[in-house]
Amino acid sequence: MATLHIRDIPGDVAATLSARAATEGRSLSAYVGAELSKLAQRPTNAELVSRLRAADRRGAPTREDILAALHEGRR
Repeated sequence: MATLHIRDIPGDVAATLSARAATEGRSLSAYVGAELSKLAQRPTNAELVSRLRAADRRGAPTREDILAALHEGRR
């Protein structure tokens, strides 16, 4: 495992994180480590765009289908 030191965290942010960790019965280090793990698992915006561009859209509604459904829903 790596060690990560984070500096210049505003006091109110540190207090909030510490309170959340205490609520879960965890150390601040364990809480922040788990939150960073969740963050690292999320795709970046660039990865999402790449996935969307590569997606097969055959059979998906057309722009006209979507606009017609919106128009119908407003009646």
